[in-house]
Amino acid sequence: MVVDKWFYPRQALSRASWESVVDDSIEGWNYVGIRVASLETGQTLVLDALPVERIIVPLAGSFDVSYCRDNESVSTQHLFGRTSVFEGPSDVIYLSSGIGATITGIGRVAVGEAPTEEIFPVAYVPRENVAIEMRGAGKSSRQVHNFGTPANLSASRIIVCEVITPAGNWSSYPAHKHDQYIPGKESELQEIYYFETAIERGQVGNDAADPFGYMRNYSSPAGFVDTLVEVRTGDIALVPYGWHGPCVAPPDYDMYYLNVMAGPGPERTWLICDDPAHAWVRDSWPNQADDPRLPYSAQTLDS
Repeated sequence: MVVDKWFYPRQALSRASWESVVDDSIEGWNYVGIRVASLETGQTLVLDALPVERIIVPLAGSFDVSYCRDNESVSTQHLFGRTSVFEGPSDVIYLSSGIGATITGIGRVAVGEAPTEEIFPVAYVPRENVAIEMRGAGKSSRQVHNFGTPANLSASRIIVCEVITPAGNWSSYPAHKHDQYIPGKESELQEIYYFETAIERGQVGNDAADPFGYMRNYSSPAGFVDTLVEVRTGDIALVPYGWHGPCVAPPDYDMYYLNVMAGPGPERTWLICDDPAHAWVRDSWPNQADDPRLPYSAQTLDS
């Protein structure tokens, strides 16, 4: 059941082979989309050649992406992927506007999308080339994978990154917004949060364990929004405007989210303004230690 207009539990947006599809069929949503699916042996996902650019992100498992534009020959890129989103970054691939593709493999995959007719080169980003950022400090420590941000990928509109928030920490914090274009100060971007949650690394839990977290989005001068939701794996929250944050990982449960952003502004930038009531929090970080549990990687998960 949909809790509010901007929050969709897992499979609430199912369409054909896709577990979730966000696009402009949602009223008031114009600039950015996402598709999420689980694949088994023998299944194929089809991405039509449309005026949209895409970033394909393995969530769990490995995939082959075969793609072409118009009458060009087909190219195939293997995405090695990862066991889970809590195992550090994955390799990803960027496909420019007008390119059709098929995805085969086993696991879960997400496809970020943004409408555009601009053409950019296809870009494969190996896992080892993903820029990993430790953001925040103390209980605001989180791990950010910046594979699809302006400093790390050439694209027209789309901005994509992913965040791991260890159990007990807050992220997307302090609350901030990017809902009006102010050159050099703030971007106008719609944003998607796709969530996954898990028992904290190193914890065992039991068969009844139900990993969850929380996400907040509230009104700004750009418009009314009032989202405070409990989130689990597969859930999607949309940020059309407004102050958003925090995302809260309870003790003993880790949180992951994939952020996909795009907007109508003349520049592909991610510039934010903090809520003045909480902006001081960011200034406190230099006096706090980083969370020693980070970074999450395949090596630390297996140790």
